[in-house]
Amino acid sequence: MTKSVLGIVGGSGVYDLPALENSRWEKVESPWGEPSDELRMGEINGLTVVFLPRHGRGHRFAPSDIDYRANIDILKRVGVTDLVSVSACGSFRDELSPGTFVLVDQFIDRTFARHKSFFGKGCVAHVSMAHPVSPNLVDHIERSAEQEAIACHRGGTYLVMEGPQFSSLAESNLYRAWGCDVIGMTNMPEAKLAREAEMCYATVAMVTDYDCWHPDHDQVEVSAIIGTLRENTEKAMRLITRLAQSFPKQHQPCPIGTDRALDHALITAPEARDAELVAKLDAVAGRVL
Repeated sequence: MTKSVLGIVGGSGVYDLPALENSRWEKVESPWGEPSDELRMGEINGLTVVFLPRHGRGHRFAPSDIDYRANIDILKRVGVTDLVSVSACGSFRDELSPGTFVLVDQFIDRTFARHKSFFGKGCVAHVSMAHPVSPNLVDHIERSAEQEAIACHRGGTYLVMEGPQFSSLAESNLYRAWGCDVIGMTNMPEAKLAREAEMCYATVAMVTDYDCWHPDHDQVEVSAIIGTLRENTEKAMRLITRLAQSFPKQHQPCPIGTDRALDHALITAPEARDAELVAKLDAVAGRVL
């Protein structure tokens, strides 16, 4: 079996992982561009854990400026098998109040200014995104949240907007009518790229506010968000530490086939593949190429 390597992508407010033992920051190059930051490499209870601050230390990158391909590529290069996204979000539901953690199981991608695939002209591939999160990984996160007494809701749809502005009232009401549960700016194309890289993926969406649909929250105030963000960060640290302490040391095969997503995805005939693109895909798709 494959050794488990747990990856954590920290969103707004989560820029480090102090619980790591024998840790170091390590620069990893990517042929796809500039990653958000170095990787924080270390261990928790004998499990290799790799942390990447999505926005960079000091929050240097806006959601649209993040090189999601480079981020996923370097995580794959260091052997990450299971990737947990920790992300701040707004809520569309009264019952999903600020401070609640939502383990989403679906996404609606409304971004438009980002590279969304490792594949393209010269090497075409199509992976399934019907079920974008790995249920095994969500099981482990849910148990860890229960053990830490963190309010956690399993299931929900995450609407990913381009940003950096928050929603208009009309947009907020539209997304609610679509049946969305939370809204954020970062989990797409991250989830799509993780699937192409055959990494199990799950999102911990940390509610910081009600979006502007709410009659008592007609304007999303950054100052209020920051306060909840700090509280969520403390809980996220406890959740991640607990997750790593009990996480299986051997990677469990994904019941929905995430870790073999490329088995039947490549369409381009071997003799027609672009050599330069294939070379860039060495980490992401080396298993099938």
